[in-house]
Amino acid sequence: MVDDSRLIPDECLRLIFVCCHPAVAAEGRAALTLKLVCGLSTSEIARAFLLPEPTLAQRLVRAKRKIAEAGVPFEIPGPEAWPQRLDSVLSTLEVAYAKAHEDAAGAGPHAGYAEEMLELTRVLAELLPREPEVLALAATVRYAEARRPARLNDRGAMTPIAEQEPALWRRPMITEAEIYLRHAAALHPAGPRALQAAIHSAWCARTTLAEPAPWPIVLRLYDALLTLRDDPVVRINRAVALAEVAGAAAALHEIEVLDAVSLETFLPYHAVHAALLRREGRDHEARGAYQRVLALDPPPAERLWLERQMRTLSQ
Repeated sequence: MVDDSRLIPDECLRLIFVCCHPAVAAEGRAALTLKLVCGLSTSEIARAFLLPEPTLAQRLVRAKRKIAEAGVPFEIPGPEAWPQRLDSVLSTLEVAYAKAHEDAAGAGPHAGYAEEMLELTRVLAELLPREPEVLALAATVRYAEARRPARLNDRGAMTPIAEQEPALWRRPMITEAEIYLRHAAALHPAGPRALQAAIHSAWCARTTLAEPAPWPIVLRLYDALLTLRDDPVVRINRAVALAEVAGAAAALHEIEVLDAVSLETFLPYHAVHAALLRREGRDHEARGAYQRVLALDPPPAERLWLERQMRTLSQ
């Protein structure tokens, strides 16, 4: 191992690479790093990975025990060791950014991660300019941050992406994201992060609200993403697009076959379920779904939007 901090010119990124040691089981690396480096609580990490908190806690214990038993040297890895750790590093950055992005108002305890992830993904893309998934993640963070000025309405409530005013988006940041995505696409067939970035790109191609929302394109991209990353989060997001293309009934079927127990504390699952029930005129069931999502204590801007949706239900 090369103990030279100049190899990775960012202290936080160095620590993330150090913690994503291959001696730790793959499923525990990102979780341990989020705990030790990013300071997320066990419950926050468990929700991010859609795991029961005791299961996640056991993973953390096993990871720490493995480190102690194996005498893992916590040194800065040289470039030859980066490929073994890269997916865990990217997963760590994804979850950390998701914590910043989940609060539309940017006022949550992890809001600072947004600016930090812009910097970390920039540094990582400079270190690994031929890694398409690195470039794709850098693109995704920029697309999402470019839309931040339009994420709240004048009452402080969250504005869904389809209702956001594109004139408010930060076009220079979108241009930067497009450059990253083009470079990623030129290097390798699309991986999951490249497809996620392409979904953001489809939205950011919109210049006015008068233009049709790109739901058919978004649905096709989610269909492709499912072949590479079939998980409940992708399926929930795909259901939103499916509702706009094929109708709420088709999307509701996709949602209701998911494992509701494992998604019990996942706020987007209940929010999407409630919206689809409302669109199908099943107001009593929708009210229960909205009450479940509100019980999960969403951030203030999201709460305002959800409460507004619930007020449209019949008594």
